[in-house]
Amino acid sequence: MIRTELDAAGIGEERLRAAYRHCRQIAAENGRTYFLATRLLAPDQRPAVHALYGFARHADDILDELNPALDVCARADRLQRLSDRFFAGGEDGDEPVLAAVGHTVRRYGIPADLFEDFLDSMRMDLTVTEYPDRAALNRYMRGSAEVIGLQMLPILGTVGTIDEAAPYAAALGRAFQLTNFLRDIDEDLTRNRIYLPADELGAFGVDRELMMWCHAHRRTDARVRGALTAQHQITREIYRFAAQGIALLTPRSRPCVATALTLYSEILDCIEGSDFSVFTRRATVGSTRRLQVAGGALLRSWRARITHPEQRRPGAA
Repeated sequence: MIRTELDAAGIGEERLRAAYRHCRQIAAENGRTYFLATRLLAPDQRPAVHALYGFARHADDILDELNPALDVCARADRLQRLSDRFFAGGEDGDEPVLAAVGHTVRRYGIPADLFEDFLDSMRMDLTVTEYPDRAALNRYMRGSAEVIGLQMLPILGTVGTIDEAAPYAAALGRAFQLTNFLRDIDEDLTRNRIYLPADELGAFGVDRELMMWCHAHRRTDARVRGALTAQHQITREIYRFAAQGIALLTPRSRPCVATALTLYSEILDCIEGSDFSVFTRRATVGSTRRLQVAGGALLRSWRARITHPEQRRPGAA
């Protein structure tokens, strides 16, 4: 299967093939819903999507590596070295993730400023532990979430211009991340981070001290539940807007994105169904449900590839 994907993408050089295989393994091991959705893409699209995931995961691991010997300065230095090597061309033979993502960027013409924004937000995570308002959080999410959707657009393809689809792609990335923030509140508190706007929490009488109390006592205070309900509704609205952009993608890419949207939005259902017990359990969509959604999408994906065949990009290596 891996060989089929690489052959379909026109990736023949063995060093690059190994680099893409490495990124695929990272995606398979760390992003269950993400990896399942990528299986719905055409084989020639998958290696590039795996490369983007591998790069993002690599940067995230630098931030969250559980090594007490690595202080903020050491992590910042590692992140800067990653940035320097990436913008130097990503040809580091000792860094397969950089080789794969560098090849992907050049092949699809993905703008470099999207990676600059991404790395800027990663640097914020080194020192920023909370966000005073929605505007501040949105600035962070521009680089940490929205650009991921924008990086994907040249790979997914659009029926019109990329600029027409961009607002919806950015919104979907933002909705995915807000879902993660709600699901991972307890885990983030172990790193002293709160990824929800302080002023919006404060409107319900919630502050850092109360959040830490919930974390310590494994309970969701009624005030916190009210605040999370409001955040839940905001995220739902962003999903509704983002869903309108699926029709702007090429037909063969729509089942993949629709599946990711469905499964990720159902994490919100799980959070709500648990009465926002985010301090005692991590909301997940069960394997049976994931396979059920993906199974129907797989049929639509095959049908779209037959009905709307697309040639491989001429830039294939």
